[in-house]
Amino acid sequence: MVAAEDAGKGEVDVADKLDIEPDMVVQEIGWDEDVDDAVRAAIEERCGSELLDEDADDVVDVVLLWWRDDDGDLTDTLLDVMTPLADEGVIWVMTPKTGREGHVEPSDIDEAASTSNLAQTSNLNIGEDWMGTRLAYRKAAKSKR
Repeated sequence: MVAAEDAGKGEVDVADKLDIEPDMVVQEIGWDEDVDDAVRAAIEERCGSELLDEDADDVVDVVLLWWRDDDGDLTDTLLDVMTPLADEGVIWVMTPKTGREGHVEPSDIDEAASTSNLAQTSNLNIGEDWMGTRLAYRKAAKSKR
């Protein structure tokens, strides 16, 4: 039995895992009926506003990208979603777990990230059906002049 004060704790933990902070601007790309609504609710709860849709023109702190194997070219999509991303922003690529319909091989995400000049910084289990891969801008090497 879950204590009353623990109700909703799982949702808050998801927002913690994704490093979502109050007042962050989060854009959601690739929504479909199969997405994890608890993850979406936890992010909205933490950032204090609704997720922006694919047509928003705002500068965003986080892109939540729901991605499945048959969604097209991940590299092209990453390049597109980087446009409104703040300099310190991150992209969470949410993919179905191994054995689930639409599963994406981690090597495919790594290759698309590398081609897009992004670095893969962590992987997380998100709910029963989804994995999250955190991508961020590569840090430029300091030049010695």
